[in-house]
Amino acid sequence: MTHRKPRTGHGGRRAARFGMLVAACAAGFATASPAGASSLSAGNRYVGIAVDEAHANAGPGHRFDYDDEFAVHELGTRLGVGARNRAVARSAGCTLDNPCRSVALSFQVVTVTGTITRLNAANTSRAVNDHCDGCQTFAGAYQFIVSTPYSFTLSRPVRNELARLERRLGELERSREPIATVRSRADSLAAEVVNLLRGAVASAPRGEAVNPLQSFRPTVTMRRHID
Repeated sequence: MTHRKPRTGHGGRRAARFGMLVAACAAGFATASPAGASSLSAGNRYVGIAVDEAHANAGPGHRFDYDDEFAVHELGTRLGVGARNRAVARSAGCTLDNPCRSVALSFQVVTVTGTITRLNAANTSRAVNDHCDGCQTFAGAYQFIVSTPYSFTLSRPVRNELARLERRLGELERSREPIATVRSRADSLAAEVVNLLRGAVASAPRGEAVNPLQSFRPTVTMRRHID
């Protein structure tokens, strides 16, 4: 399941970046798959890959730019998982009289089942002011990894609540509030996502563990990087 808002512009460059990120993510699993595995794509039965990015770029010709990503990946049982989440915001060439504002926010939720032999996760953000005095630039990346020893899927009510949080994220990144307020509200939204996922795990039916010899307590881990 993936929640994403429609995209406008930057299509070719974003597709190229996405392809490069997938390739980099897959390269880390050359030794994770058993012999005979011929594909390391997102659909591979042994390895799951999730790659997401928000990218905003403001300048004199487009002084306000915003991008948000809110993706949910239910990967099921995998031996290896590669998860990449990135937010990049850049403001360049504006002046004190006509400053720019660039905001990029990326939320990535990944659920996995069973004992992961190898987890390759990265969550990064970068905000750049390039010859842009007085510009406001903010990038925030939030990654949530849910790991359970038994089969687990998000229920419809949980999916609906995630969709509601996605809409609130979109409203936030397009707001004209001070960057400090945007950061605080993004943190609050992230806390709501964590609480929602923890509640979903706690209330989900618990079947037999995928690997009874390596059973463990379910976990919800959040990684946060802001710039």
